[in-house]
Amino acid sequence: MNVIKTDIEGVVIIEPRIFEDARGYFFESFSQRDFDSQVRMVRFVQDNESRSCYGVLRGLHFQKPPFTQSKLVRVIRGTVLDVAVDIREGSPTFGKHVAVELSGENHRQFFVPRGFAHGFSVLSDEAVFQYKCDNFYAPQSEGAIAWDDPDLGIDWRIPAGDVILSEKDRHHRRLKDADFLFDYNTDYYKL
Repeated sequence: MNVIKTDIEGVVIIEPRIFEDARGYFFESFSQRDFDSQVRMVRFVQDNESRSCYGVLRGLHFQKPPFTQSKLVRVIRGTVLDVAVDIREGSPTFGKHVAVELSGENHRQFFVPRGFAHGFSVLSDEAVFQYKCDNFYAPQSEGAIAWDDPDLGIDWRIPAGDVILSEKDRHHRRLKDADFLFDYNTDYYKL
Protein backbone atom coordinates (compact mmCIF):
# COMPACT_ATOMS: atom_id res chain seq x y z
CA MET A 1 0.00 0.00 0.00
CA ASN A 2 1.05 3.55 -0.67
CA VAL A 3 0.55 5.96 2.26
CA ILE A 4 0.17 9.61 1.25
CA LYS A 5 0.70 12.24 3.94
CA THR A 6 -1.61 15.27 3.99
CA ASP A 7 -1.20 18.81 5.34
CA ILE A 8 -2.37 17.60 8.76
CA GLU A 9 -0.09 15.22 10.61
CA GLY A 10 -1.62 11.77 11.10
CA VAL A 11 -4.40 12.22 8.53
CA VAL A 12 -3.38 10.05 5.57
CA ILE A 13 -4.66 8.76 2.25
CA ILE A 14 -4.00 5.11 1.49
CA GLU A 15 -3.78 3.73 -2.03
CA PRO A 16 -3.85 -0.06 -2.25
CA ARG A 17 -1.79 -2.05 -4.70
CA ILE A 18 -4.27 -3.26 -7.30
CA PHE A 19 -3.78 -6.36 -9.44
CA GLU A 20 -5.85 -6.34 -12.64
CA ASP A 21 -6.26 -8.84 -15.44
CA ALA A 22 -8.96 -10.05 -17.83
CA ARG A 23 -11.01 -11.42 -14.91
CA GLY A 24 -11.18 -8.10 -13.05
CA TYR A 25 -9.11 -6.89 -10.11
CA PHE A 26 -7.87 -7.89 -6.67
CA PHE A 27 -6.47 -5.81 -3.83
CA GLU A 28 -5.85 -6.23 -0.14
CA SER A 29 -8.21 -3.71 1.45
CA PHE A 30 -6.74 -4.00 4.95
CA SER A 31 -3.74 -5.59 6.62
CA GLN A 32 -3.31 -5.01 10.36
CA ARG A 33 0.43 -5.64 10.07
CA ASP A 34 0.93 -3.12 7.24
CA PHE A 35 -1.37 -0.52 8.82
CA ASP A 36 0.43 -0.74 12.17
CA SER A 37 3.86 -0.38 10.56
CA GLN A 38 3.05 2.26 7.93
CA VAL A 39 0.29 4.38 9.49
CA ARG A 40 -0.01 3.80 13.25
CA MET A 41 -0.99 1.17 15.79
CA VAL A 42 -4.76 0.94 15.81
CA ARG A 43 -7.09 -1.91 16.73
CA PHE A 44 -10.32 -1.66 14.75
CA VAL A 45 -13.37 -3.17 16.48
CA GLN A 46 -16.39 -2.21 14.36
CA ASP A 47 -17.16 -2.00 10.62
CA ASN A 48 -20.03 0.12 9.28
CA GLU A 49 -21.63 0.66 5.87
CA SER A 50 -24.02 3.26 4.51
CA ARG A 51 -25.73 3.82 1.17
CA SER A 52 -26.67 7.35 0.16
CA CYS A 53 -27.93 9.21 -2.90
CA TYR A 54 -26.52 12.30 -4.58
CA GLY A 55 -26.49 15.37 -2.34
CA VAL A 56 -26.52 13.54 0.98
CA LEU A 57 -24.10 15.14 3.41
CA ARG A 58 -23.29 13.30 6.62
CA GLY A 59 -21.31 15.16 9.27
CA LEU A 60 -19.34 16.67 10.72
CA HIS A 61 -19.43 13.99 13.44
CA PHE A 62 -17.18 12.73 16.25
CA GLN A 63 -17.49 10.82 19.52
CA LYS A 64 -16.45 12.29 22.87
CA PRO A 65 -14.25 10.44 25.41
CA PRO A 66 -14.15 7.74 26.47
CA PHE A 67 -15.68 6.60 23.17
CA THR A 68 -13.56 8.64 20.73
CA GLN A 69 -12.95 6.96 17.40
CA SER A 70 -10.37 6.78 14.67
CA LYS A 71 -11.86 5.80 11.31
CA LEU A 72 -10.54 4.17 8.17
CA VAL A 73 -13.02 4.99 5.40
CA ARG A 74 -13.51 3.93 1.79
CA VAL A 75 -16.13 3.89 -0.97
CA ILE A 76 -17.23 0.63 -2.61
CA ARG A 77 -19.50 2.19 -5.25
CA GLY A 78 -19.89 5.78 -6.38
CA THR A 79 -17.94 8.88 -5.36
CA VAL A 80 -17.81 11.01 -2.21
CA LEU A 81 -15.86 13.96 -0.94
CA ASP A 82 -14.57 12.91 2.46
CA VAL A 83 -13.50 15.53 5.01
CA ALA A 84 -11.58 15.48 8.31
CA VAL A 85 -11.49 18.64 10.48
CA ASP A 86 -8.93 19.08 13.28
CA ILE A 87 -10.89 19.95 16.45
CA ARG A 88 -8.00 19.55 18.91
CA GLU A 89 -7.59 22.82 20.82
CA GLY A 90 -3.93 23.82 20.85
CA SER A 91 -3.11 21.91 17.67
CA PRO A 92 -1.08 23.84 15.09
CA THR A 93 -3.72 22.80 12.52
CA PHE A 94 -6.80 23.49 14.68
CA GLY A 95 -9.84 24.27 12.50
CA LYS A 96 -8.07 23.15 9.32
CA HIS A 97 -9.40 20.33 7.19
CA VAL A 98 -8.32 17.78 4.63
CA ALA A 99 -10.71 16.79 1.84
CA VAL A 100 -10.18 13.82 -0.47
CA GLU A 101 -12.28 12.25 -3.21
CA LEU A 102 -12.93 8.58 -2.56
CA SER A 103 -14.55 6.37 -5.18
CA GLY A 104 -15.21 2.81 -6.18
CA GLU A 105 -12.81 3.44 -9.07
CA ASN A 106 -9.80 4.92 -7.25
CA HIS A 107 -10.06 2.50 -4.27
CA ARG A 108 -8.46 5.09 -2.00
CA GLN A 109 -8.94 4.95 1.76
CA PHE A 110 -8.75 7.83 4.21
CA PHE A 111 -7.56 7.55 7.82
CA VAL A 112 -9.19 9.99 10.25
CA PRO A 113 -7.56 9.88 13.72
CA ARG A 114 -9.20 10.59 17.07
CA GLY A 115 -9.63 14.30 17.74
CA PHE A 116 -11.12 15.04 14.31
CA ALA A 117 -14.65 15.69 13.11
CA HIS A 118 -15.56 13.67 10.03
CA GLY A 119 -18.10 13.99 7.24
CA PHE A 120 -18.73 13.32 3.58
CA SER A 121 -20.87 14.50 0.69
CA VAL A 122 -22.13 12.21 -2.08
CA LEU A 123 -21.07 13.40 -5.55
CA SER A 124 -22.43 10.49 -7.62
CA ASP A 125 -26.01 9.25 -8.11
CA GLU A 126 -25.42 6.78 -5.29
CA ALA A 127 -22.52 5.84 -3.01
CA VAL A 128 -21.82 2.85 -0.79
CA PHE A 129 -19.50 3.93 2.00
CA GLN A 130 -17.64 1.62 4.42
CA TYR A 131 -15.57 2.43 7.46
CA LYS A 132 -13.70 0.78 10.27
CA CYS A 133 -13.74 2.26 13.79
CA ASP A 134 -11.34 1.68 16.66
CA ASN A 135 -14.06 2.12 19.29
CA PHE A 136 -17.67 1.06 19.49
CA TYR A 137 -20.49 3.45 18.65
CA ALA A 138 -21.92 5.11 21.76
CA PRO A 139 -24.97 7.34 21.11
CA GLN A 140 -24.56 9.16 24.44
CA SER A 141 -21.10 10.27 23.28
CA GLU A 142 -22.12 11.84 19.94
CA GLY A 143 -20.73 15.23 19.03
CA ALA A 144 -20.81 17.32 15.87
CA ILE A 145 -20.03 20.69 14.35
CA ALA A 146 -21.89 22.48 11.57
CA TRP A 147 -21.15 21.24 8.07
CA ASP A 148 -21.56 24.77 6.68
CA ASP A 149 -19.47 26.64 9.28
CA PRO A 150 -18.05 29.53 7.23
CA ASP A 151 -14.88 29.59 9.36
CA LEU A 152 -14.01 26.10 8.10
CA GLY A 153 -14.33 27.04 4.43
CA ILE A 154 -15.16 23.53 3.22
CA ASP A 155 -16.16 23.23 -0.44
CA TRP A 156 -18.41 20.18 -0.38
CA ARG A 157 -18.56 20.25 -4.21
CA ILE A 158 -22.36 20.22 -4.33
CA PRO A 159 -24.66 23.27 -4.48
CA ALA A 160 -26.07 24.20 -1.05
CA GLY A 161 -29.59 23.83 -2.49
CA ASP A 162 -28.90 20.18 -3.34
CA VAL A 163 -27.62 19.22 0.14
CA ILE A 164 -29.71 16.56 1.90
CA LEU A 165 -29.22 16.46 5.69
CA SER A 166 -30.59 14.46 8.59
CA GLU A 167 -32.66 16.49 11.04
CA LYS A 168 -29.80 16.29 13.57
CA ASP A 169 -27.21 17.58 11.08
CA ARG A 170 -29.30 20.71 10.44
CA HIS A 171 -28.71 22.04 13.96
CA HIS A 172 -25.04 21.67 14.93
CA ARG A 173 -22.99 24.54 16.33
CA ARG A 174 -20.12 26.27 14.60
CA LEU A 175 -16.63 25.28 15.72
CA LYS A 176 -16.12 28.55 17.63
CA ASP A 177 -19.34 27.88 19.59
CA ALA A 178 -18.78 24.16 20.21
CA ASP A 179 -19.39 22.94 23.75
CA PHE A 180 -16.74 20.23 23.44
CA LEU A 181 -13.37 20.09 21.74
CA PHE A 182 -10.43 17.76 22.14
CA ASP A 183 -7.27 18.87 23.97
CA TYR A 184 -4.22 18.57 21.72
CA ASN A 185 -1.93 18.45 24.76
CA THR A 186 -3.52 15.26 26.03
CA ASP A 187 -1.30 12.37 24.98
CA TYR A 188 -4.37 10.33 24.08
CA TYR A 189 -5.06 12.53 21.03
CA LYS A 190 -1.50 13.25 19.93
CA LEU A 191 -0.40 11.50 16.79
